[in-house]
Amino acid sequence: MADDAKTFMVEDARLIFRNFSGKEGQYNREGDRNFAVVLDDVTAERMLKDGWNVKYLEAREEDEAPTPYISVTVNFNNRPPRIVMITSTARTHLNEDAVAVLDWADIRTCDLIARAYEWTVNGKSGIKAYLQSMFVTIEEDELERKYAVQEVVDG
Repeated sequence: MADDAKTFMVEDARLIFRNFSGKEGQYNREGDRNFAVVLDDVTAERMLKDGWNVKYLEAREEDEAPTPYISVTVNFNNRPPRIVMITSTARTHLNEDAVAVLDWADIRTCDLIARAYEWTVNGKSGIKAYLQSMFVTIEEDELERKYAVQEVVDG
């Protein structure tokens, strides 16, 4: 984690609570695009000390430790993130209209960088994570691979 730049990078990230579409739900207002990324314990402790809003999933088993994660906001208004979806045949830059495809995609790997936004409201303060860049490799099935390489021929 780069302290000076107030960013963090996670390679081979495990994404949870994906809502790239901004769909309204029990824990989400309409239009709020976000996801969470699972952190390792060392990174979570370091980020907590730096003021990031790290949360914990309760352990599923009695002998497991809680799982640290951080919510990341995806905002296209001021500084749109660079989001690239990688398949066997293409690298596709996803814009605000296309990013929702990641809500249900089978993700093989994901590398991302998020930047900090320091906020203060009513005497409380913290650091919110905003997506800066993300490269997502999609797991394709046999039919997707078969038909992705076929050329379209006009008859």
